[in-house]
Amino acid sequence: MRTPAGKECPYFYGDYFRGRKIEECRFLNSAIPPLPWKPSLCETCPVPEIRLANACSHMQLKPRLTRPFPFIRQQVEITAYCTKAERLVREPHIGCGECYDLPFTLPGEDNEANPTA
Repeated sequence: MRTPAGKECPYFYGDYFRGRKIEECRFLNSAIPPLPWKPSLCETCPVPEIRLANACSHMQLKPRLTRPFPFIRQQVEITAYCTKAERLVREPHIGCGECYDLPFTLPGEDNEANPTA
């Protein structure tokens, strides 16, 4: 569903049926303890981009609200953990590197099949 910031997010829920205006972030609500959500958090939230770039079912995201400086508003910070590799993921947009193997040869590089080329 589209967030107030205009991004597509699988965790945002909005109910606007017959004049209702119920909005919530189910990602922040699933944290223990649940984190308070406000629409301004969607502007800087990295979760929509991470889920668009990496759909690995083994990666678990954990939210945290941080304030980089006292005068800057809160932001959502993500910690990613891979259950298959059993380790923290440094770059959630890419993944841990063990869940999806790269091919041994890149497409178009058949040097072994044609040694004269």
